Amino acid sequence: MAMSGGKDDGAPMMDMNMTPLIDVLLVLLIMFIITIPVATHAVNIDLPVASDTPPPPNQIDPIKNKIVLTPNGEILWNATPINQGELVRNLEETLRFSVEPELQFEPEANASYDLSAKVLNIIKASGVTKFGFVGNEKYRQFSKG
Repeated sequence: MAMSGGKDDGAPMMDMNMTPLIDVLLVLLIMFIITIPVATHAVNIDLPVASDTPPPPNQIDPIKNKIVLTPNGEILWNATPINQGELVRNLEETLRFSVEPELQFEPEANASYDLSAKVLNIIKASGVTKFGFVGNEKYRQFSKG
């Protein structure tokens, strides 16, 4: 009876049997996976505590600031209208904090694309690193119109 597809003529098999080799490699792989230490280290950080009183509207919040662009071309910094020069000043002021506050950018639905591009260029030039887009979840569903 022939084994592994060989002939029954008594000649030696010319192909190497790979099954034992693969079995040994799988056992070694499992042993290495078992011996890898579990990553249990933790990084402890102090989270900010929410305050009961909101900051004054003209002041820069040391935790989070929000820029909103309105359809009529206004730039709102924490709900206060500002111009592009004041935006640059506010961004420079935020970089002076020991911990840079988060900057959130939310253009409204019909806000000017040109104004959005200009404000994004100002933000990029200022060197702000903690920046994010917010409010996108409002536009997940498109109208069936």
